Amino acid sequence: MTALSPVPGVKRATIPVFATATAVTVANIYFTQPLLERIAQDLGAPAQAAGVVATAGQIGYALGIVAIVPLADRAPLRKVSRILLVITTLALLAGALAPSITLLSVATLVLSTTTVLPQIIMPTVASLAAPGQAGRALGAVGTGLTLGALLSRTVSGALAEATGTWRVDYVAAALATASLLFVLPRHMPDRPRDTDEDKPGYLRLLASMPPLVVRHASLRLSAVLGAASFAAFSAFWATLAFHLSEKPLALGPAAAGLFGLSSVPGALAARYSGRLSDRYGPGRVNLIALASGVTAFVVFLLAADSVVALMIGCNLLGYGTTSAQIANQTRIFAGPALLRARLNTLYMFALFASGAIGSAVALALFQGHGWTATVCVGMAFLATGTLTLTVHGVRKRLRDGRGKRRQLLPVEHQRPTSRHSAAARVRTGR
Repeated sequence: MTALSPVPGVKRATIPVFATATAVTVANIYFTQPLLERIAQDLGAPAQAAGVVATAGQIGYALGIVAIVPLADRAPLRKVSRILLVITTLALLAGALAPSITLLSVATLVLSTTTVLPQIIMPTVASLAAPGQAGRALGAVGTGLTLGALLSRTVSGALAEATGTWRVDYVAAALATASLLFVLPRHMPDRPRDTDEDKPGYLRLLASMPPLVVRHASLRLSAVLGAASFAAFSAFWATLAFHLSEKPLALGPAAAGLFGLSSVPGALAARYSGRLSDRYGPGRVNLIALASGVTAFVVFLLAADSVVALMIGCNLLGYGTTSAQIANQTRIFAGPALLRARLNTLYMFALFASGAIGSAVALALFQGHGWTATVCVGMAFLATGTLTLTVHGVRKRLRDGRGKRRQLLPVEHQRPTSRHSAAARVRTGR
């Protein structure tokens, strides 16, 4: 991972620690995917049955986002991080010792439910950053998140190949997660002591989330833009291995893992999207992200049988998806600090649902229409995001224009009658 420069208002070591923690914990969701065939063989189960392990991981992560992440708005963050790290470590060790697919799936369900620390760290680092620097902080930590997701598959496959067993991957993940216990809680901020009246109960905390969608336009905009980008991203990755296996490419399943490794430069470049969001606003970064994604799918269409072109498109798509997430979270975290974890919960739920839809639609259409269907699906989702951003921009310009006219009218048509009234107008902004 590249060196991460400090952000004003945040201790020097905090950003690297948070970035490392997000990389390690998000890897727990994805490292099992290259191991499924070997797991099925070792446990004497059909290959399809091993897919339950991956499904359990996705279900658990969704449960954790909805049920655990909102607690970051009220619970002591140091205590929450310790509890989650301990449970995740124990569940990983249980997975390493699991004698059957069923027990391995249960362990994976538990560990994926409690490995949602990245979605707690993101609103936390936004709260720690100085005003106008939240995007920069999110960009740095988001780099760790993306690298953990991309590289976990490559590392786990190589480790299992070198050792001859998939169980060592669970042990290695447990050791990496446990090591965070000695570092991460120390960098989590202390939450100010609130009165009992200020602390909503757990059920009230969950019940407070749906109204936030109505009250916060920034959340609705970010959710739609993020969902569009992530659905296109998921459509690509869901069908890439099938496309690579077909002629004329005729590449094996390991090739898809190498594509994850080759997309690291795009993920690293997206880190600077946070600074762009701070300087020019999230909307412009969203526009760049959508343009990058559309360009990627144009490359996928025009050079579908070129490995080099696919890798270039893969980097463009990864850059666009990560940049969109950084811009969207910068936008929603500009809201009240006490709501940030719940706003992030709703945003991530939209991303998770859109990813599942994008994958399902692309896979269904790929069966009958091939790679062209994947490109069309991705383009359709990105077109939805582009239309949403365009409509938002037009409405914003109209509102700004009306606001400027209202501000100018009093100045043009009213004259101060006295020195006192003129000073009053200055104080009130008239």
